[in-house]
Amino acid sequence: METAGLILLLTVTYSVAVPLSSEESSEDMQDWLTAEKYLRRFYDLPAGLQGAETSSDTMRQKIREMQAFFQLEVTGSLDSNTLEVMAKPRCGVPDVAEYNLFPKNPKWKNPKWKSNPVTFRIVNYTPDLHKSDVDRAIRNALNVWSEVTPLKFKKLYEGNADIMIGFGSKEHGDYNPFDGPNGLLAHAYPPGQGMGGDTHFDEDETWTKDSHEYNLFLVASHEFGHALGLSHSTDPGALMYPVYSYAQGFPLSEDDIQGIQALYGPNPNPPYVKPKPVAPNKCDPMLTFDAVTELRGETIIFKDRFYWRLHPQLPEPDQTLIKSTWPAIPKKVDAAYENPEKDLVFIFSGIKMWALNGYTLVEGYPKYIHKLGLPKSVRKIDAAVYIPDTGRTLLFTDEEYWSYDDNRGSMDRGYPRRIEDDFPGIGEEVDAAAYHYGYLYFYRDQIQFEYSFHARKVIRIMRTNSILNC
Repeated sequence: METAGLILLLTVTYSVAVPLSSEESSEDMQDWLTAEKYLRRFYDLPAGLQGAETSSDTMRQKIREMQAFFQLEVTGSLDSNTLEVMAKPRCGVPDVAEYNLFPKNPKWKNPKWKSNPVTFRIVNYTPDLHKSDVDRAIRNALNVWSEVTPLKFKKLYEGNADIMIGFGSKEHGDYNPFDGPNGLLAHAYPPGQGMGGDTHFDEDETWTKDSHEYNLFLVASHEFGHALGLSHSTDPGALMYPVYSYAQGFPLSEDDIQGIQALYGPNPNPPYVKPKPVAPNKCDPMLTFDAVTELRGETIIFKDRFYWRLHPQLPEPDQTLIKSTWPAIPKKVDAAYENPEKDLVFIFSGIKMWALNGYTLVEGYPKYIHKLGLPKSVRKIDAAVYIPDTGRTLLFTDEEYWSYDDNRGSMDRGYPRRIEDDFPGIGEEVDAAAYHYGYLYFYRDQIQFEYSFHARKVIRIMRTNSILNC
């Protein structure tokens, strides 16, 4: 991981984009203005482009760079996925490694602190939290990095520290203004003299110590990565990924650990820490799914701590941390299904189940899966799928499956039955299942079976991730 810092951004005046082609003429003007501002701040789009230049090859090349960084389909055009990422709350540090504070000064090449301990000072506090909560969040965020390196951190109460920490809004003294609520959350400067290491948080945000609004500990942990010399990561599971997401547990991934240890080396007396798993690659030929369900016309695919969201109108799936969307459900999902008549999605993890109304947890959940009528010997559900034609939900566990009557709220008689007997051709076990227009889709290992529910036979066999445009 290369190191990078934050350039002192100047306010620039730019002209309204005038698209050249008929295709460009249909683009919304505000989208182009938003993209120009975003690319100037984070991808070194040159200032001073005028008129048609804003939609020139330079502009499109910067869009391609941004799409490649976020692992979107690289088109060079402002598609809906690209604009959606641009609108997400994020760190104010640029994503391109060459975009340094003083790019022509050799001392900013691969910056890191030479002294140990590194000193820090909290200059002011946010009114959103008790002073003790801010102190704890800052100390814990620094400890995240000291646990995997030899670094120590010493708090100062006056004078100049290596890392000066403060809260401010809009223009707050460094000619690098914040933008009000949401958008830019914070920024930090790479190690060095003067402003080097300084870390600023946008006071127009609401800072919390839980999953609501913006968690100060998580944002501070990310920003201190920059203050220690790290640039942004392209791994959506890494702490140094630029877009904010909420997650519990130790926040560093292997990518974060490798990056910081490349600068400072490993901790000679490391405590036990379990790094976050790497975000799954949708086109990995060995990819398997944990669960698949519909959600109000979209397809949701769960894998590890993440899920992909597929919408009929979007060309590329969107990958997000489960905890970012549903903090109340587990970070590992075993099975899921939607009952569209009730507008509910049911999530299974271990011996418990959760019900979601859209993105809201239904009151009274979680419940034990045995409330459905399953015996206590069943400890987890491997896959679940609702069949609208019959009003039944099929629950798969090991080599057997059960039929649950959603209307009566009870199991059908005569179950469990063997999967291999009733669904010939798909094998003995399944990882996930879905239903579309008379066809069941079974996922097992790296294979997807298209199964005709009425003809009772396999119609097609595909790769599991073909649904993700791979």
